[in-house]
Amino acid sequence: MSPVVEVEHLEKRYRDFVAVEDVSFTVEAGEIFGILGPNGSGKTTTVECLQGLRRADGGRLSVLGHDPRREADQLRRRIGSQLQESALPERLKVWEALSFFSSLSPGGGDWETVMNQWGLAEKRSATFASLSGGQQQRLFVALALVNEPELVFLDEMTTGLDPSSRRVAWDLIRKIRDGGATVILVTHFMDEAETLCDRVAVIDHKRVIAIDTPAGLIDTYAPDTVVTFSTADTDLGYLHDLREVDHVEWSGRQVSVTGRGPLLATVAAELVGHGQFPTDLQVERADLEDVFLQLTAREA
Repeated sequence: MSPVVEVEHLEKRYRDFVAVEDVSFTVEAGEIFGILGPNGSGKTTTVECLQGLRRADGGRLSVLGHDPRREADQLRRRIGSQLQESALPERLKVWEALSFFSSLSPGGGDWETVMNQWGLAEKRSATFASLSGGQQQRLFVALALVNEPELVFLDEMTTGLDPSSRRVAWDLIRKIRDGGATVILVTHFMDEAETLCDRVAVIDHKRVIAIDTPAGLIDTYAPDTVVTFSTADTDLGYLHDLREVDHVEWSGRQVSVTGRGPLLATVAAELVGHGQFPTDLQVERADLEDVFLQLTAREA
């Protein structure tokens, strides 16, 4: 099966300013595909070119089999979009916005169900201007889904949401994917990308600098694991002999063992085998945020 999205050497310029220099990636059907990058890296420009909102100046683009530069109208009937910066008329009511957007799609979508899913039923007759920032954000996402799209673009969708609302949004994103749609998620929240995304592309300096699953990126760029525990025993030389262990450090009674692979299981088994049963055995492993900071700092 062909990828849902194919991007090869995308370029976007504004006279002498280069917004996107050389971006390439593919998105497979049914994926939640994350795009990460510092401010100004070109990620929002990239997804706007994919939707036909901005015209790419170079490269090859294919989105659901359409070229966004020539077939934007056909493409927009099949995608949903929640933009980073959006606005509606201040006096427009929630139900009016959803009903109107639904009427634009062939056959019309079930806007009332979408309204309920995104927790907007109580604000049904509220005007856009009266909504809180988080409620406005939920409305924009609901508008992106009301036409039952095959591909959904979500750009900073959980910005402004409280932690509880973010978790609800995560569940709904999974439901979008489980319902057969593909999701492209632009986010600054590393925990969001690590939790939701099947694969992630990191964009910096206008180009893709890394792409893999979150676990794959961690294994490649921040593979070290640290196991800590406390003990009065200073004879732990046997830990140095373990294949998974790189080095062992002491700080008073606190011991830190750094290594790779199944480090926790290996260290725990070795300690038990030598009559050690620490009750505070813990493991610390890098996360996607560590990888992101390492990648973007190195590129900078």
